[in-house]
Amino acid sequence: METLIIAVIAFFASFIIVPLGLWFLRMFGFYVIVQERRCLVYVLFGKVVAVLDEPGLHCLWLEMSWRAPIINWFGRRYEIDLRLDQEYLRSQPVNSEEGAPMGIGIWYEMYISDPVSYLFKNTDPRGSLAANVSNSTVRCLSNMPLGDMMANRHTMSLTVRNEVSPQSHDWGYRLGSVYIRKVHFRDADMIRQIESKVVNRLRQVTSSIKQDGVNQVNIITSTAERQAAVEFAKAGATRPQIVGAALNQISQDADVSEAMFSILETQRLLEGGASISLIPSHPSLLADLIATAPGDKTPKARVKPTGQAMPPIHEARG
Repeated sequence: METLIIAVIAFFASFIIVPLGLWFLRMFGFYVIVQERRCLVYVLFGKVVAVLDEPGLHCLWLEMSWRAPIINWFGRRYEIDLRLDQEYLRSQPVNSEEGAPMGIGIWYEMYISDPVSYLFKNTDPRGSLAANVSNSTVRCLSNMPLGDMMANRHTMSLTVRNEVSPQSHDWGYRLGSVYIRKVHFRDADMIRQIESKVVNRLRQVTSSIKQDGVNQVNIITSTAERQAAVEFAKAGATRPQIVGAALNQISQDADVSEAMFSILETQRLLEGGASISLIPSHPSLLADLIATAPGDKTPKARVKPTGQAMPPIHEARG
């Protein structure tokens, strides 16, 4: 029984009495807790009496003296987020120096630097900062050369940031990093014309590369053929010299020279396929040849120019 009573008392003390006691202390300004990257602004009777931006536990009696017990009853407390925020503005209309309608997408960071100015100097500081960035982008980046607008994004980002920062700080906002994220054409007809020019240029470059390759191949081929012709001509000019030197050595020995020329003459006769008439020197040998000749036909006698009959002959091919 005693354990149950103790448990009930502990329950009421932990979940009812202690929270009520802490709420009572907070309502009468004994303490307040400021979270990380948060700021508390206290206003009493239309006047700012305290700004707490340091995270941790604060005693309002030390911060605002006699106003602490009544600040939560008759005053107002604003809790402001001091964390870094980001915004992206799409397709801000600008014109290049050449008159091309361009769109610029700009990304920027921002954070609250002065909570009091953020609350009371501008009813919509975030929208005012966005309008300020947009106006600065259009004002500073218009009439730039198209090439610089497409390439020099870092310089454009610094230009916009330097233009916006002093004015935005007066409203309690401080501009962080600024980056030109996208630069594009806004006119659809111009985009199609540029695409057509790019395609034609690519075709032209491709054709030029192919033609250059063909020309290089032709140059290499003609060079190789010329060098081959030169080498063949040198070889053709050297062959008679080699053959002449060999014949000169052979002609020094008469027997070798005569035998070689006889062989060559016989080889040429055999290769030529000419008809050769063989005439025996003995009449008896001729009679034997006629008697042993195949067939019924008898060879006819050839007549010499003097009118004497020549012995019959047989033709043979080498």
